[in-house]
Amino acid sequence: MPDTLSAPMRQFLQWVTERSRLYADVMDEWRSSCPRLTVWEDASIEGYVRLEGGPAGMVVLTPAGRAALDHAVGSLPVAPIAAWAAASRATGTR
Repeated sequence: MPDTLSAPMRQFLQWVTERSRLYADVMDEWRSSCPRLTVWEDASIEGYVRLEGGPAGMVVLTPAGRAALDHAVGSLPVAPIAAWAAASRATGTR
């Protein structure tokens, strides 16, 4: 497990923990063709998330993902990240 998670990775893992996420929803929100923003791919490679039930299935946080997230946010307040996400949804920006 890396010593620290990037801000986008931390946000992605927190987003996955908020509620059950369909694979299609994850792809709509997090897939990127930008080689510098590979959050979905990186989370899969690191074993932080897994796909259950095939392409129409659910993306779930693994125990390794939970441990990485707990370690990363243990010293950070979660409220600012949640507030940013809520503001982004309200204004339609990311």
